[in-house]
Amino acid sequence: MATLFHPRRPPGRRIPWVWPLLGLLFTLYLIFGRSDSSSSANNSSSARPDHAPHNATAPCPSIPGMEDILVILKTGVTEARDKVPTHLQTTLRCVPNSVIFSDYAEEIDGVPVHDVLRNIPDPVKWMNSEFNVYQRVRQAGRAALTRADLNEDVNTVFGKPNNPGWKLDKWKFLPMIDEALRHPKKAKWYVFMEADTYFVWSNLVAWLAQLDHRRPYYLGNQMQILDVLFAHGGSGIVLSRPAMERAAETRRRDVARWDSITRENWAGDCVLGQLLAESGVGLLWSWPALQIGPPSELDYFSPDYYKTPWCYAPVTFHHLTLPDVDRLWHLDREWFAGGKDLLLYRDVFLQVVRPQLTGVRYDWDNRVAPQNSISSRSRSTVECRRKCLSDPDCVQYSQQADTCWVSATAKLGSAATGISSGWIPERIDALVQDMGSCPQALWVV
Repeated sequence: MATLFHPRRPPGRRIPWVWPLLGLLFTLYLIFGRSDSSSSANNSSSARPDHAPHNATAPCPSIPGMEDILVILKTGVTEARDKVPTHLQTTLRCVPNSVIFSDYAEEIDGVPVHDVLRNIPDPVKWMNSEFNVYQRVRQAGRAALTRADLNEDVNTVFGKPNNPGWKLDKWKFLPMIDEALRHPKKAKWYVFMEADTYFVWSNLVAWLAQLDHRRPYYLGNQMQILDVLFAHGGSGIVLSRPAMERAAETRRRDVARWDSITRENWAGDCVLGQLLAESGVGLLWSWPALQIGPPSELDYFSPDYYKTPWCYAPVTFHHLTLPDVDRLWHLDREWFAGGKDLLLYRDVFLQVVRPQLTGVRYDWDNRVAPQNSISSRSRSTVECRRKCLSDPDCVQYSQQADTCWVSATAKLGSAATGISSGWIPERIDALVQDMGSCPQALWVV
């Protein structure tokens, strides 16, 4: 595996691509996340533990401009019954125009779920083993699902290669462009999200208000495989209607070719990026507005792609558990109900992360990034803490085996066996003071 460098990108962040003859790099590991079990343990601690159940009857706030957006939730038969209900009661409850695309047509809590693969030619489906679960469920319903179908698997740089639903998922990206354009709502913007993603709608609308919907816009968290630059699907993808129409027309001219490209690729969001590129629609690099991780795994203080998240307005978080979605919904509702115009990363850090940065956590990795930290020999967590205190810039530390890592940036992190992590709260508060307030939000435009 090799790594490409963009001439305008600082050395802190890289865009990965896949090369079959070389080993995996740590950068790709960060991009595609850790195992589901690690992510679950992490995310379950990423917000207030005492949140109240969501109130499905509370009035919806008015967000002028939201009516111009069609929200598309992409899911699959192996996860929909578990994950979609929470979104219907939180994320999607106050969205005026939304549709759910899956690989199986059904109804969940009274809401139709559409089979987005229905118009893929039957020969493609019958001759491709990735459609095995699709064909079985289409013939026998959910009773055809096996334990192997429901295997969560772990995230790798190649996704979840042992999860049948994940392998089928790549086929949804191109058809959902056509299916979304067939929706009765003729939207200005089309927003694609996954079942472990959360959108801050007020921030999204404020961001899109600064862009011309009549232009072909493709907004996403930038990734790269080989020579294809694309938006990471889990971080959320936003397309203007002209971009959608261009992509649909390009695919329509040679559907068989694009089915072949999809079959040969392992990432559907990469195929979509290639389709848009051939349609003359370039990607607007949208980090940090669109994030690949949950609030607990972010570095709010360090620059990346020449941007420091602190004063930017977050639009998405990804790799979330269902309790995470519910907690973010509560934060979202409470924040904007208080008369605030925008939610910034500074606010997310202070509301969600900072209260948890105290004491020492065992079997916990606060994700001290090597490029932002210093390592040394240490016999214990106590000694590691002393090393941190002796460095005036250190705000957190972690001990693994006989190695101590100290860092000048603060992160929460996630559960990890064999690692102990700690923070210096008063120094973190001083760091927050140094970062300052945000007179106005920063945007990717």
